[in-house]
Amino acid sequence: MRKTLLALSLGLLAAPAFAETGDIVETATGAGSFTTLLTAAEAAGLVDTLKGDGPFTVFAPTDAAFAALPEGTVEDLLKPENKEKLTEILTYHVVPGEVMSSDLTEGMTAETVEGGALTVTLEGGPKVNGVSISQPDVDASNGVIHVIDGVLMPGA
Repeated sequence: MRKTLLALSLGLLAAPAFAETGDIVETATGAGSFTTLLTAAEAAGLVDTLKGDGPFTVFAPTDAAFAALPEGTVEDLLKPENKEKLTEILTYHVVPGEVMSSDLTEGMTAETVEGGALTVTLEGGPKVNGVSISQPDVDASNGVIHVIDGVLMPGA
């Protein structure tokens, strides 16, 4: 028994720090810069979906991106009576399937879970609907996260 525990302990110590990738929610939580996005996903009832099988591609606005919205916008969207609008905005950031940055091409469009389309441009750095992708290809067990510097609004 002691030998088994010792062998297991040594095996865990030898494993790389990032051997296992969490799901999209766990990965975003671990990053520490998506508190607002995660709070919004919880208010919209989307956490279980984002923890689901996927794969999903999430264009994830940082806390700074949400803070750049007009004052009171986030607080207003988090109200229970605005759940439908919040869900619409959040699902506009999610594309079914796994789209890596190497898959992006100039002028490409991708249909979102919300039903609208996102447009990719590459000139001057990768952007989605004109919003910069500041950190592409953050791997998750059920998809990929692309960190973006703004909040995407459907119909805008």
